[in-house]
Amino acid sequence: MPAPLAIGLVAHDDKKTALVEWIVAHQGFLKDKALFATGTTGGRILEALPDLNLMRLKSGPLGGDQQLGAMIAEGRLDALIFFVDPLSPQPHDVDIKALIRLATLYDIPFACNAATADLIVAGYEATS
Repeated sequence: MPAPLAIGLVAHDDKKTALVEWIVAHQGFLKDKALFATGTTGGRILEALPDLNLMRLKSGPLGGDQQLGAMIAEGRLDALIFFVDPLSPQPHDVDIKALIRLATLYDIPFACNAATADLIVAGYEATS
């Protein structure tokens, strides 16, 4: 039996609610996936859907973004869903840029908003 699809989940503060709403809408797809989320984002997700197979990492500014980046570099993440807030400055912007760089470098599907995340789900559903 192959390992479940592994997906990283992150959202900037002003986008956490939108990510949780997206996850609730796609819980049927996500229920059997291995999910990894940065600390605060993961906590919000688990409040809404406590039965998801989700591992919380550190908070983004405390190393969670880097943990996800390491997972990408090690080939342990299949996709990254990162709801980005383009209008708010982020104090750990260098970590965010490094994470996005790794997703691009290792050529994994990367969504920075709900529309793109929907396309990733549709693509995986079409091939399974």
